[in-house]
Amino acid sequence: MKIAHSLALGAFCLGSLFVASGSLPTMGRRYTYHHENVLGTSFEIKLSASSEAAAQRGEEAALAEIDRQARILSAYDANSEFSRWARTHDQAVPVSKELMEVLGLFDQWRERTGGALDAAAEAIGQVWKAAAAAHRVPLSTELQGAVNRVQQRHWTLDRVHGTATHLTDTPLALNSFAKSYILGHAADAALAVDGITAVVVNIGGDLVVRGPWTEAVNIADPRADAENSEPMAQLLVRDRAVATSGNYRRGVQIGNRFYSHIVDPRTGQPVDHVISSTVVAADPATAGALATAFSVLPVDESQRLAAQLGGVEYLLVERDGHQVASANWHALEAPKSRLAQSFAAKPAPDQAGGAAAAWDPSMELTIHLELAHLDGIRARRPYVAAWIEDKDKFAVRTVALWFDKTRWLPELRAWNRDERVRALAEGSDITSSVSSATRPPGKYTLKWDGKDNAGKPVKPGKFTVCLEVTREHGTYQVYRQEMDFTGTPKQIELAPNNEVAAASLDYGKKGH
Repeated sequence: MKIAHSLALGAFCLGSLFVASGSLPTMGRRYTYHHENVLGTSFEIKLSASSEAAAQRGEEAALAEIDRQARILSAYDANSEFSRWARTHDQAVPVSKELMEVLGLFDQWRERTGGALDAAAEAIGQVWKAAAAAHRVPLSTELQGAVNRVQQRHWTLDRVHGTATHLTDTPLALNSFAKSYILGHAADAALAVDGITAVVVNIGGDLVVRGPWTEAVNIADPRADAENSEPMAQLLVRDRAVATSGNYRRGVQIGNRFYSHIVDPRTGQPVDHVISSTVVAADPATAGALATAFSVLPVDESQRLAAQLGGVEYLLVERDGHQVASANWHALEAPKSRLAQSFAAKPAPDQAGGAAAAWDPSMELTIHLELAHLDGIRARRPYVAAWIEDKDKFAVRTVALWFDKTRWLPELRAWNRDERVRALAEGSDITSSVSSATRPPGKYTLKWDGKDNAGKPVKPGKFTVCLEVTREHGTYQVYRQEMDFTGTPKQIELAPNNEVAAASLDYGKKGH
């Protein structure tokens, strides 16, 4: 019996984003849980467990370890061990083994990458944020000053006595690979729980697979990164970590130009020659560090570094869309026949009106959804369904369906009433993980390309966009917004409620 699912429904059929499940150990059932605002992003954990109670203990152990590590390493918590240490100066301070290890890793990666990865890059990021707030680009003198501060030595470590000495007043942040470092420890903590035999932990698009489990991991396309867009590739990952860094989700807008949050610490400039870097490695911190470094370094330098380290596979996407893969990358990919089968359209009644009266293929609907954050409460992500109905209230397309436990699906009352729509989900094991650039917590984007569940274009005309959100021990919310899809762009803001902080519908040209 399937206990947990997470489905998104893509461009051609049910499941063109999350298309295949991990292969599960026979000794346990599969359980999946989702949370928002964990380390400032989304969190997913999948467990093979002897019982639901054991799975919940594994979930709790992983979250507790994340909280413990954040209290040590967070640069955004003024009371974390790192933040308290960063306020000291020229003083040998006893530090935890975790902080000592991460500071040491930053020293190693700064040297290995020739300065392309540096905890002091935060100083440059602050210059760009301040300039953007003033609606201008930074002055060259501002950037050079920040670069000069970055290039200083910021600490010394005494491993014999377990102390670290902070040397400068340059802003520091343990980004880059600290999230992946924490991720690995969280997976280990869950796996140590009695009754847990395998675990997959995904925090904001970086993930770790532990135990006898082969996880299908979809690599998000940086040029089409909606939740239900087709992936660039699907990997089969066992007992490894996957990290993706990209410039397509976070940054600053100044005038008509978007500047990536990823900067080169050696020049002070945002980088965009590589728009997505995905790395697979045995060690989570290595995967996270290289994913960031490969977004900064020239491609040939990234290739040389990976060859020196060994055991590292990668896929880089350059600005023009050209892909550069490591020699053994394709050995990790799922067989093409499996992908083709996963993306095959399910039979459905013909809703198309013929080529002469079909949907304009240059147009699409974008659904922006921001789930509400419950202040002071760590809550699981609500169940969400998004679908399109025609004028006869026939559901022509399910765009997304997110849930954990099948027994609670009837709580999505409006979506669940349609037997045909439910039938499309039955038997579809659409539960693979996604590796992508980190998203803000609770913020999601969905696309509808004007095709029905069989992949055929619908007739232009009026349709109703339906969005249903319900939370365990929370409230029930449903939107039904009629829109005219006849080629004229239109934007509609939906009213917020207890479960949805913001939502909007944007019908217009693809890529606008």
